[in-house]
Amino acid sequence: MKDMSPLEELRHSCSHVLATAILRLFPETQLDIGPPTENGFYYDIDLDKKLDASDLEAIEAEMKKVIKENQKFIRVECSREEAIAKIKEIGQERYKLGRLDDIPEGEAISFYQNGEFIDLCAGSHVGYTKKIKAYKLLSIAGAYHRGDEKNKQLQRIYGTAFASKDELTEYLERLEQAKARDHRKLGKELKLFHIDEAVGAGMVLWTPNGAVIRQELQNFISEELRMADYDQVFTPHIGKLGLYRTSGHFPYYKDSQFPPIVEPGTVDRLAQEGCSCADLSNQLDSGEIDGYLLKPMNCPMHIKIFDSQPHSYRDLPVRLAEFGTVYRWEQSGELNGMTRVRGFTQDDAHLFCTEDQISQEIKGCLDLVKLVFNTLGMSDYRVRIGLRDPDSTKYVGDAAQWDKAEAALREAAQTLDVDFVEEPGEAAFYGPKIDFVVKDVIGREWQLGTVQVDYNLPERFDLSYIGADNEKHRPVMIHRAPFGSMERFCGVLIEHFAGNFPTWLAPEQVRILPMNDELVPQAREIEKLLKVAKIRVTVDAVADKLGAKIRKCHIDKVPHFLVLGRQEAEQGLVKVNSRTNASLEGLKTPAEFMTDLLQHIANKTLPEPKESK
Repeated sequence: MKDMSPLEELRHSCSHVLATAILRLFPETQLDIGPPTENGFYYDIDLDKKLDASDLEAIEAEMKKVIKENQKFIRVECSREEAIAKIKEIGQERYKLGRLDDIPEGEAISFYQNGEFIDLCAGSHVGYTKKIKAYKLLSIAGAYHRGDEKNKQLQRIYGTAFASKDELTEYLERLEQAKARDHRKLGKELKLFHIDEAVGAGMVLWTPNGAVIRQELQNFISEELRMADYDQVFTPHIGKLGLYRTSGHFPYYKDSQFPPIVEPGTVDRLAQEGCSCADLSNQLDSGEIDGYLLKPMNCPMHIKIFDSQPHSYRDLPVRLAEFGTVYRWEQSGELNGMTRVRGFTQDDAHLFCTEDQISQEIKGCLDLVKLVFNTLGMSDYRVRIGLRDPDSTKYVGDAAQWDKAEAALREAAQTLDVDFVEEPGEAAFYGPKIDFVVKDVIGREWQLGTVQVDYNLPERFDLSYIGADNEKHRPVMIHRAPFGSMERFCGVLIEHFAGNFPTWLAPEQVRILPMNDELVPQAREIEKLLKVAKIRVTVDAVADKLGAKIRKCHIDKVPHFLVLGRQEAEQGLVKVNSRTNASLEGLKTPAEFMTDLLQHIANKTLPEPKESK
């Protein structure tokens, strides 16, 4: 177990104070675990009473009393038999005995005690409870025991703690910003996407407004790919199970995939033969019978496209790109709006190249990722290189090839002029990778674009090209996805911009506000002019006061609105108001505004919101 940082110790201690307070108020509670986390701590509890916000206040008040008592954290080591007896003595058998079983034989078993509270715990902790000076309980959520939805759902109490009250205040302010930017909230308000239980949890329905954003992003990256000599391909959403056996995705990723689909005739035949569900599963795993699989990855199908015709070294690199939809099985408790889903579309591409082309191709991939982030104002990012763990057996392929692939990624990362770290054990099973971790405007980090080098899949599929020596050679494969998942990327983008999208992405770019019904026909003429220029524009023809119409523009986060009054109409002008780019504002002819706006769209100008808005 790694040593805890001072902040982790503080938060871990706070989780024990939380548990102390809970047992004082609700003695019948059964405790599970209470670890520190990246942003705070939590404790999972089993309690028949459903806790609410008022209970959190009472628990926090009791925590204050525990801290004031300045209880000392005391570590006590014991044998496994003594630990069992102690757990029974304190009446916490339901979950703590299972947690005790998780401790390997020969590893120290310890409890920590503060005041009357004692808990099975490896530590570590601060010395006394008075060391905890800045803490806050945040929320209550459901959490399945051990993260398995087959187990009982417990109540998880989240909190946070910092070394100082100033740090806590700053963090709580960021949380409020995050709530206002929550893509699930904004997605509903701005009509960007919908998730319907009748369709399925984790399955995103892109509504017309959200579809505009997605299509604009796809158009943007597609144009860059065209200029970089990528070829567009399309592949089915389902493929034979044998394809994914060859690639290693099945059974390697079996737990993260939807179950295989067996042909109806095969099911009928096996049923008549008395085959049980367990037998069927075993035969699918062993390959005795084949089936189909909802596509978990695009790469095997791209490999088959590459392999559908012979290649010379003169053909390479071959770059195949697809906005390919894939399906992964995520636990229901891990689903989260658009950022954690079960069906998603990757801006996927696979490059087949020679060994001496690797460095240049990786650099091209990294340049593409950088372009995407810089265009969207996401220039604050770091890079991590996922390497294999030499002690793990999960990786496939030759060690020498892994060494070459890892060296190529290191070399490419050094050209980025960005700090990077190496993380052993974080490689994909078939090759090392570079991940881009982007920091948004309120300081949160998101893993987005990725580039991976792969010697193994070309080997597994026996790919080849004819070299200058007229002999067969094995190509190297590069996987890359600048956006990653379109769903996840758009969810992050909604929060990054707080729904105030740059004009080129905004579902509605301009709204025209005629001040009375008599001006609606002229507003329609302006609308027609802008639509011919492919500007997304509407007219608010509702009989309402101008102030109400302007407020609605702000609520709907329309970047630009044109006020058309009697005086403006007589002069052939409109009053341009912009929520995003002050340089566009003023009295202009519709043609002048259109010219300026088209320039902003072509340049993909980022928003510069006015403070008052």
